[in-house]
Amino acid sequence: MKKGEIWVIDSGNSSGHEQSGIRPAVVFSGVVAGLVMVVPLTSNSRALRFAHTVQLSPTTSNGLTASSSALIFQLRAIDVKRLEKKMGSLTADELKLVNKEIKKMLSV
Repeated sequence: MKKGEIWVIDSGNSSGHEQSGIRPAVVFSGVVAGLVMVVPLTSNSRALRFAHTVQLSPTTSNGLTASSSALIFQLRAIDVKRLEKKMGSLTADELKLVNKEIKKMLSV
């Protein structure tokens, strides 16, 4: 797995407002100690009302089937065992948008 790839992940059970269950996510780091950083995705368009989100359109290269929001504010580490299937990859421009939003979020 590489930065910018989109994988189906099983984020397990979460509580409160955390994203949970089986969903696509953007890999944002290499593997460190069996963990990888991911940005979960949602097809719920209402998520764009939150700060630190990026809209992604479905393409053959990214494997998405619906317009999705990258929930940058929910960046998290998961065990690589939770990565189930590679769907595709972001374009260089999409990855730049995600990088920009992560930097913006971390500088607040």
